[in-house]
Amino acid sequence: MGWLANRKQARAGLTDKPEREIMTEPDEQTEAGESNAAPDERMKGGKLKGMANKLRPGKNKAKAEPAPAAVYVPEPREVADPLLVISGVVRSFDVGGSKLQVLKGIDMTLRANSLIMLRGRSGSGKTTLMNLMGGLDQPDEGEILFQGKPFHTLNDENRTEARRKEIGFIFQSYALLPLLSAYENVELSLRMAGIPRSGWKSRAEHCLELVGLAKRMHHRPFELSGGEQQRVAIAKSIAHRPVLLLADEPTAELDSQMGAQIMAVFREIIRQEQVTICMTTHDPTIMEVADHVYQMVDGRIQG
Repeated sequence: MGWLANRKQARAGLTDKPEREIMTEPDEQTEAGESNAAPDERMKGGKLKGMANKLRPGKNKAKAEPAPAAVYVPEPREVADPLLVISGVVRSFDVGGSKLQVLKGIDMTLRANSLIMLRGRSGSGKTTLMNLMGGLDQPDEGEILFQGKPFHTLNDENRTEARRKEIGFIFQSYALLPLLSAYENVELSLRMAGIPRSGWKSRAEHCLELVGLAKRMHHRPFELSGGEQQRVAIAKSIAHRPVLLLADEPTAELDSQMGAQIMAVFREIIRQEQVTICMTTHDPTIMEVADHVYQMVDGRIQG
């Protein structure tokens, strides 16, 4: 061995290295880079390392797969048909000491699971009629039957309770909270409706998936396009499973392509959620998807 020859040279005075340094030189490395340590020692070290790996907690433990998310399945329900009946409704407002009659004897019927459109110019009375349907106002004359019950005679508290549970609203301005994500906006409507906490996650995700925003649910409104914000507003309005959805010109701020997408979303909502949608519009290009169109002119329904 090399270190033995060096030791003999040291004894003979042929090298400058002291004998004790030669004795403590490390083992020479083989060409393969492996140590010349005894095979028994290497085997012992390998066994100890293997035992240590086995004893190390979680080292060889398989990763547990996450539990699958709960899938929301809407419960079947019975809805009165017709859902809403308006008979002889008149509504006036005081303007400058005189009466301005906005609605002049409205008669109309909303069938269950249908898409109804109110068409007319600005000032024709569309918004006033929508407010009466949603219980935000009361008529001066006539009656409104909602699911067979006299809606127009209810007090403010009972009308508020009906809106909170059975009616949804979609506004032209979207009405989203800017600091909340799409998911959190939908979840908030569930909280306000008194839905049990255990159902929030599955229902919010279902509504956002229904309007095509499953991959955008954690974005805030300023990170979404106008069409996407409107779809969040739709998901928010249907979260508590209303039977009637009122939409005030939901496509007014959208281009024709986005407007067509919103109409497709409405048809899918009617099919899956068993909801009746009544909306106002100026857009003649979307009329063909409606089940019924009411033309309003100067506070009256024509045709």
